[in-house]
Amino acid sequence: MRRAAALLRLLRFGASADGRGRAACDRIHPLAVKFGSGSDVRVATALADAYAKSGRVDHARRVFDETPLRDQVLWNVMVSCYSSHGLVRECWDVFRTMRHSGYSGDGFTFSALLSLRASSSFHDYANLLLRLGCLVHGIVMRLGLHLDVVVATALLDMYAKRGHVAEASQVFDAMVLRNTVSWNAIIVCYGQHSRGKDAVDSFVQMMRDGCCPDEFTIASLLSSCADMAAANESAQLHAYTVKRGLQDFLQVGNALIMAYGKNGFVQEATRIFDMIHNPDLVTWSSMVSSFAYLGLAKSAIHLFDRMLQQGIQVDGIAFLGVLSACSHAGLIEEAFKYFLLMVKDYKIDPTPKHLACLVDLLGRAGRIRDAYEFLVNMSCDANVDVIGAFLGACRMRGNIDLAKWAASSLFSLNPNDPINYLLISNTYAAAGSWSELAKVRSVMRNMCGNKVPGCSWIETGGIVQTFVSNDILLHQSIEMQKMIEFLVSLVEKDCNDDEAICSDPSSI
Repeated sequence: MRRAAALLRLLRFGASADGRGRAACDRIHPLAVKFGSGSDVRVATALADAYAKSGRVDHARRVFDETPLRDQVLWNVMVSCYSSHGLVRECWDVFRTMRHSGYSGDGFTFSALLSLRASSSFHDYANLLLRLGCLVHGIVMRLGLHLDVVVATALLDMYAKRGHVAEASQVFDAMVLRNTVSWNAIIVCYGQHSRGKDAVDSFVQMMRDGCCPDEFTIASLLSSCADMAAANESAQLHAYTVKRGLQDFLQVGNALIMAYGKNGFVQEATRIFDMIHNPDLVTWSSMVSSFAYLGLAKSAIHLFDRMLQQGIQVDGIAFLGVLSACSHAGLIEEAFKYFLLMVKDYKIDPTPKHLACLVDLLGRAGRIRDAYEFLVNMSCDANVDVIGAFLGACRMRGNIDLAKWAASSLFSLNPNDPINYLLISNTYAAAGSWSELAKVRSVMRNMCGNKVPGCSWIETGGIVQTFVSNDILLHQSIEMQKMIEFLVSLVEKDCNDDEAICSDPSSI
């Protein structure tokens, strides 16, 4: 017993020390076998956990298999080991064997199962994980573990990450107990699925329920405010962070930069950036992207060069910010300089977003043929964003031949997206090709039905109003239409008076 206790203390110390987990296992495991403590379930559990956390899954499984008497904790360690390493089949095999061995599982078991991440990003794997998550949900309900706040939060997070917001919301509404983590989970869920207003409403309810937000809550809410251009809410959240003393957290500062940047308050974003003592890559990239978003290309390029000079290891997102700035400003040479720097010096593979920036840049400059050759010769496959940028350039320059090539490529990539048909129909309309336009409109009606209208939004009285063209359902739309007509009549009157004065100079 004393030897087992001593080995446990050594394992816990070694596993908790940075970078020592692997070395601790290599030294202590042979001692456990030598002293006859290898079959002790507590020592085996600690060993398997240490091996799992150091990435040695096979060693953890060997310890597990060599332990004759297993308890629920050891089963949980093995389930968690496979779950954290994205091994779906192995994780469920262990869980099934555990159930057949007479252990039903506890909150830790199901939290590990629900946090399972597939090592592959294929669509089939995502569907598989959703089906397995639904199966776990059913077992949790039968065992009554849905009342456990940790398990319920894991369920919510599982549905949110699979894009099933309604199910995540139902799980949250059914929770008897909620903590800061569960509130954060639903706020992040809403924010990541373009439901920023619901995220803000959840934050208000969180405050009313007496639950204290933390830095993760604020950072997520600020990201939602940035996405929906809610300037008033961003300023209020900033005031709340100062009041609570949360402004020194790096993730809050980064989110504030993006919120102010996307709302057009570049001075505030710059002030926040200057106040951050140790900016990381996200901080620099957020500021570069804010400058690019607001059309301040020189500021974006200057800041990006500063970042390189200070030795920051930039990534593809940082390069995307500076490429976007060059695209909006028409800086072709600078854009390709940074693109070659990214590919050759930093060995970063370009994504479709990087390529779309360059295609858009060449198109804006009227170099349609160069954009086409760049598209054809680029190393990775083009996606809808890249082809869409090229089609927009063709529409701007009235190049129908290349527009037809782009349209064919778009239809082959995604034949049921109405946006693609809208892009090509607008191109034909701009060039006056009415017969081609009629054909595209006919195909669009057969393939897609009604198109989803584009929308705009404006914040009035602290509320973000969304509207489309000729939207009669918008609040006070009739009054706004009357005001526009009144302003037009005033302008027409002034124009008529000017014409009368020009025709009769003696009236001056």
